[in-house]
Amino acid sequence: MDAQPVIVTQNVFKAFGKNKVLQGFDFKLMEKENVVILGKSGSGKSVLIKCIIGLMKPDAGSIKVFGEEVTQFNTKQFETLRAKVGFLFQSNALYDSMTVRENLEFPLRRHAVSSDGTNMLDLVKEALGNVGLEHTIDMMPSDLSGGMRKRIALARTLILKPRIILYDEPTTGLDPITGKEISRLMLDIQKKYNTASLIISHDVNCVKIVANRIVVLIDGISYAEGTYQELIQSTDSKVKQFFD
Repeated sequence: MDAQPVIVTQNVFKAFGKNKVLQGFDFKLMEKENVVILGKSGSGKSVLIKCIIGLMKPDAGSIKVFGEEVTQFNTKQFETLRAKVGFLFQSNALYDSMTVRENLEFPLRRHAVSSDGTNMLDLVKEALGNVGLEHTIDMMPSDLSGGMRKRIALARTLILKPRIILYDEPTTGLDPITGKEISRLMLDIQKKYNTASLIISHDVNCVKIVANRIVVLIDGISYAEGTYQELIQSTDSKVKQFFD
C-alpha cells in the first residue's frame, strides 16, 4: 500500500499586523517520512508548527492532519489530536519542580492513558530506554546537561507513541557533537516506530542527517523542495545561502 499523507497544508496565510509571515504555504508530510522545513530565523517555521497543533490559527488556507481539517477544530478536538502528534519544544519545556519520572508521567495522566501505576512506570522506563537515560528516572532536570534534557524532552514526546512528531529547532543551543547525537536519535526513533516527523531547523548538520526531504521556506512560501543532495547542487542563490 502506498504511503498516505498525514499532514497537508494548502495556501496557508498568517500575518502579524504588517508582518506577512506565511503567504500561501503548501507542503505534504507522508507516512514514515522526515521532512525538514528549512528557513531563516523569523521566516515562519515555528508559526507553521503552531498552526498545525492549534496554538495559532491561520488567517486563511487549509491544514489537514490525518485527513481532518484542523483549522475548524475546537479545543476538545485539538486535545485528542495532540495525543497522536508529539511536539518537541525548542526550550524542552520540562517542569523544573518535577523529577524526570514525574515529567514523563505528566502526559500519561493528562491524556488518561493509564491509571495503573505499574503500567505507567513501565511506559516511563521504556521511553527513557529509547533515549538511553534509564538511570535518570529520579533525577531533577537541573541535574542534567543540555543534551540530556533534550533527550528527556524527546522521551516525554515519545511516551504517548505519537504517529507524528513535530520538532522545533531540536539542536539549537547544543554543541555540534551533542547535536549530531540528537539528530541520529531522531533517525533511530523514526525507524523504530515508523513515525512521520516534521522538523524545523536551520542547522544544516542536523538537516543532512535526518531529512528524507527538505522544504525551503522563503518569503512565506515553499520556495524550493528536494533531497539534501538535490538542494546542495542548486544554483539558485536563495537556496545556496543555506548550504554555503
